Amino acid sequence: MKNYSITVNGKTYEVAVEEKGGTAAPKAAAHTTAAPAPAPKAAPAAPAAAPAPKAAPATGGPGTKVAAPMPGKIISLKVSVGDSVKNGQELLVMEAMKMHNPVLANADGAVKEILVKAGDPVQAGTVLVVIG
Repeated sequence: MKNYSITVNGKTYEVAVEEKGGTAAPKAAAHTTAAPAPAPKAAPAAPAAAPAPKAAPATGGPGTKVAAPMPGKIISLKVSVGDSVKNGQELLVMEAMKMHNPVLANADGAVKEILVKAGDPVQAGTVLVVIG
């Protein structure tokens, strides 16, 4: 029996997997509390269905960059250039895997640049917004 901790959409689940005849049969254990959003990375290691939470920051140059956490399409912008934003504030909504995912600010500051518009397709790691 092997125990795993799996995070789906920001919620952590404990799962026990038992091997039977060479195949694994997962058994869902009790639901645990929601995990805090992990610190985003410039390029995600594996595709995830997590909201975005969750934009990946890539610092460097003049300002903090907010990048797409996964491939998708921009649905709507929630801020404009010059708007003051707080860490965790929703900047835009992107559709990925048929889900609308909020992309959040990863720093306090003013929106310096918006590099996408509604309807734009984006790849994971594409810089969407620059906060200064």
